[in-house]
Amino acid sequence: MKIYGVALLAFCFLFGKIVGTFLGQAIGIDGDVGGVGFAMVGLMFAQGWMTKKGWMLTETKNGILFWSSMYIPIIIAMAATQNVKAALSGGWVALLAGVVATLLPMLLVPLLSKIGKPKN
Repeated sequence: MKIYGVALLAFCFLFGKIVGTFLGQAIGIDGDVGGVGFAMVGLMFAQGWMTKKGWMLTETKNGILFWSSMYIPIIIAMAATQNVKAALSGGWVALLAGVVATLLPMLLVPLLSKIGKPKN
């Protein structure tokens, strides 16, 4: 049922929120650091695990797909509510976080492109 996909997404959101809040506390920030990202990574792992076990029904996938299509507008709305002035006044920490978050995926592209290639 679609509700299972939505329930899985809600569980992953709570997981991400908790991990992001703990990470924020660990680095001295009063807030959630990367909670949505942790939630999406958790959802990818949970979906893969459920697919391997044979528990991922079409209806469950439809529930996840429904909210996945809502993901971009939700993130845009969340970003619009962030305190941009505080982020800009964060100085080097904010700049370093942005550079690392941009460069790390770029560096992983060659590695990830090799994963799906057949062996010759």
